[in-house]
Amino acid sequence: MDDAKRDVLLRAKARLDEFSNYPRPVSLRGVRIWIVPGLFRLPWFRRFDGYAAHWTILLRSRALLADDRLITHELAHVWQMQHHPVRMPLSYLLLGYEANPYEREAARCSGGS
Repeated sequence: MDDAKRDVLLRAKARLDEFSNYPRPVSLRGVRIWIVPGLFRLPWFRRFDGYAAHWTILLRSRALLADDRLITHELAHVWQMQHHPVRMPLSYLLLGYEANPYEREAARCSGGS
């Protein structure tokens, strides 16, 4: 992993370490950031700049590494999946995006609304 990705993950972890949402702090072990602009051309992903999938944060462009709020938001989702690896992703199928408590929690942790 390059320095820019490592640095932004460390800053996001420091922000999340201020919260006690789960029994263990977020672990960066195995967490990777991938820049995959082609993925974000697909219909489901077009509305997102970032997306979390268990130990992976996917970004639309490398420029988004400068967006600490976005990386913290996506790392919060990784943290949620570290504690609820099945329940958290399934919640999006059952509750949708807008009403999802995991989405609201990630927004609070990242300084969003």
